[in-house]
Amino acid sequence: MQMNVFFTSPLEQFVVNPVFVPYFLEHLGLSFTNQSILLVFILFFLSVFMNSLLKPTNSTYYIIPANWQGIIEQLNLLVLSLAVDNIKDKNAQYFIPLLYFTFFFILSLNLFGLIPYSFTLTSHIIVTLAMALMLFLGINIIGARKHGLHFFSLFLPPGTSIALAFLLVPIELISFVFKPISLSIRLFANMMAGHTLLKVIAGFGYTLMGFGGILFFLHFFPLLILIPLFALEFGVALIQTFVFSRLICIYINDAINL
Repeated sequence: MQMNVFFTSPLEQFVVNPVFVPYFLEHLGLSFTNQSILLVFILFFLSVFMNSLLKPTNSTYYIIPANWQGIIEQLNLLVLSLAVDNIKDKNAQYFIPLLYFTFFFILSLNLFGLIPYSFTLTSHIIVTLAMALMLFLGINIIGARKHGLHFFSLFLPPGTSIALAFLLVPIELISFVFKPISLSIRLFANMMAGHTLLKVIAGFGYTLMGFGGILFFLHFFPLLILIPLFALEFGVALIQTFVFSRLICIYINDAINL
């Protein structure tokens, strides 16, 4: 009975299952899961897809862009504006490759999760936290190399008295430590909540269809509700990608400009 409940749970879509265990990794307890295989596929898809769009057959850009090239150019302008508007530094263009990859990588993870019977990698806190921690650590290493010991002035606002310093420094330190945590929770919670809601309504419609009679016709109502909800979840995937990238830009600006 417990197994039936588990496999009809809306949270089943977030379960990480081993797909196969290579012989040379068996003794280490390591395996390829549906999560890791999808991650490799998305990285391969991104590399092939972006190369095919940004490098036409004649190795030049089209003067009048095709449909896909127009979309990519608009996304390029979006990433460029994120860097220029939020990083107040003359060397902001050096961070564009990092922002470009971060934006398209998270966008791909979010959108692939909308495909039925797929897997949403950003609905797992371990994935979003790992991304946030790696980016946050790298950004602050850059800031520490640029400013040296002066980097720690980030925790003490200028003009603060000695008496207030004992209060403000711990507060600023706690706020600093929780930045990657809040960044990862925001993305994880939004993606998991939306996908769970879609699965609950779809399961409700499927249950009504199984009863037959007049309830069979009532199952069309939850199915119709899924259409605007799917569009809403698509918008959430885009917005969360933008928010994650913009916050990374703000953290970069804080690190290099203190």
